[in-house]
Amino acid sequence: MSTWDGDGPPPAPRRFGFADWGRVVIRGLPMALVVFGGLVLLLLLRLVERPLFGLHRPLTPHITTFVCRIALALMGLPRQVTGTPLRAQGAQVANHASWLDIFVLNSCQQVYFVSKSEVAGWPGIGWLARATGTLFIRRDRSATADQAQAFHARLRAGHHLILFPEGTSSDSRRVLPFKSSLFSAFFQPDLREDSAVQPVTVVYHAPDGVDPRFYGWWGDMEFGGHFLQMLAQPRHGRVEVMFHDPIPVRACANRKELAKRCEAVIRAHHPCGSDQSARTSDTDSPASR
Repeated sequence: MSTWDGDGPPPAPRRFGFADWGRVVIRGLPMALVVFGGLVLLLLLRLVERPLFGLHRPLTPHITTFVCRIALALMGLPRQVTGTPLRAQGAQVANHASWLDIFVLNSCQQVYFVSKSEVAGWPGIGWLARATGTLFIRRDRSATADQAQAFHARLRAGHHLILFPEGTSSDSRRVLPFKSSLFSAFFQPDLREDSAVQPVTVVYHAPDGVDPRFYGWWGDMEFGGHFLQMLAQPRHGRVEVMFHDPIPVRACANRKELAKRCEAVIRAHHPCGSDQSARTSDTDSPASR
């Protein structure tokens, strides 16, 4: 697995007191009801939606967006959104800091994530990802043709895909170098001329007085422990989501130029985007944490 291990150890988990566990229960139980209740509703609706519309999902993405907005509100993490999500045919690319990105980006729009195939088997997260229409891909070059075909089918069905070209999550304080492999799918002849890729910058602002990497999730950090820290935090910071101008695929000579342009836009709007020191162990793989 390609992961970023950081320049130092993650923040030490805060030891919980009585009030912390109280917040975990007060926030966690309603979140579980909303998320899994929404999942049940989505699956029931999908029983009708699938035979009628096939790949098209005119109804269920609205449930995903609603659930994610409520989940963030229950957690107490406010959003600040600028710009307009992509409306034309194409995809978005964003920097990747945490599992929270899934909730944050879904809360802003109807979108489908592209993820490594291993995620489909993860307990909890994998079930939610499959139900919400995530496109799973294999992390090797031999699967390039299959990836292109899958992208083609999804885009022609009107799906807006979202990719994490860094290939792994970080500590939220930097933008890792973009891998260009997934961008090749947009250069199919019948997609290149009328598709666009929209850069999206996600910036987490940690609560006052805590480690600035508070929202980052990387390396071998456990999901359960990080999730509990989010629930127990007395007062959260905020997250900014910036939707930038889409880049027409036809305006770029190849996948590497498109990836470079998207990375440059996101770096220019990320507070720590100029940090070029981070490197992953895989130089051009479509892996994602």
